[in-house]
Amino acid sequence: MNCSCHNNATGSNLKVDIITLGCSKNLVDSERLMHQFAENGISVRHNPEDAENVSPIVVINTCGFIGDAKEESINTILEYAALKSKGIVDKIIVMGCLSERYRDVLPSELPEVNAWYGKFDWVNLISDLIAGNTSSNDFQRILSTPPHSAYLKIAEGCNRFCAFCAIPLITGRYKSRAIEDIVTEVEALASNGVTELNVIAQDLSSYGIDIYGKKALADLISAISNVEKIKWIRLHYAYPADFPFDILPVMRNNPKVCKYLDIALQHISDNVLNNMRRHISADETKSLITRIRKEVPGIHLRTTLMVGFPGEGDHEFHELEDFVKEMRFERMGAFAYCEEEDTFAARNLHDDILPEVKQLRLDKIMAIQEDISLDIQREKLGKIFEVVIDREDDDYYIGRTQFDSPEVDPEVLINKNVKLTPGQYYNVKILEALPFELIAEVCQ
Repeated sequence: MNCSCHNNATGSNLKVDIITLGCSKNLVDSERLMHQFAENGISVRHNPEDAENVSPIVVINTCGFIGDAKEESINTILEYAALKSKGIVDKIIVMGCLSERYRDVLPSELPEVNAWYGKFDWVNLISDLIAGNTSSNDFQRILSTPPHSAYLKIAEGCNRFCAFCAIPLITGRYKSRAIEDIVTEVEALASNGVTELNVIAQDLSSYGIDIYGKKALADLISAISNVEKIKWIRLHYAYPADFPFDILPVMRNNPKVCKYLDIALQHISDNVLNNMRRHISADETKSLITRIRKEVPGIHLRTTLMVGFPGEGDHEFHELEDFVKEMRFERMGAFAYCEEEDTFAARNLHDDILPEVKQLRLDKIMAIQEDISLDIQREKLGKIFEVVIDREDDDYYIGRTQFDSPEVDPEVLINKNVKLTPGQYYNVKILEALPFELIAEVCQ
């Protein structure tokens, strides 16, 4: 659904801003696009802070996952459309999940946009713009993250078809990348100074089944850990059903693999899990968590829960509250259910829980988790942890332990009693614990 956006200017005098919305998987696509712009001599910036000094060409990489994300995407397009009407912006190009999902209706509703691309056909963007060279197989990137840390996308799509989720409708069936291709990308990242990898996919648990006929996450993580300069490998977005248990010995025994796992559980009530089409029971979920913690001592689990899904009465919500209290997740986020069109839930289930009830339940769950988080943080007082330094502000160096994923997890604020270098790793002693921050000093 791309419209002509050819520009007679040469790459060397074009300036482009890329605006990324949504998840880290989108961010990887934007970073690849940035590299391909730069390779064609185009000046490119990512998420510039100075909106008044915007480049003539703006590429907006949209999210279409849930209502709030769709609204943010539309509002961002409208924001730049207003700048275009003032002559500040020449061209607006939209790509990503929102345009993939609504490619039949958006062009007529937003005529200010010069060209539309979906989730995967954006590789034609540069050739359409300047007749430049692009490659869908080129995974080189210009990182928007700190130079020592990168997201590593190992697959696209999802085969799970949970009742509430529109992602399979947007991204299609699960498609793993080959281990050798991923290792080649990791080698390139490491040669450019990356030491921390945050491995991402919509569903880590299914990695490899489509190309190797078996779950291959353990094989992949072992292979990329052999890249010499890589120090930390962190795993994000495992699926609880059909979990690849052979990853657990790798996490326990390989010093490069962080004792951290992001695994979205969504709920614990059998009634709600069945309505969600999660293909796992409450007992199986609890057994999974128990096994993970037993086989990987000290692991920090991050999960995401949903409140207000159809079928969640007071009893089911109390089950969820008790589950959170019992499991004491080291990291947890939650959100209220919002019906997404064309999903199984939208077609077959009645969204009959009032918004104010959903919000009340969300607030209760997060209040429980805040107390748990503070207790877990306090357990770190006086202990020594290795941290990587992300950046420096006026008062502290800002770092993270192996248990902290960028953007979503607690940070470690380190006193400036010693000169530290971003991207380097140091041992620190924890002095103070807050629910979502730790205060520390460097060990000398």
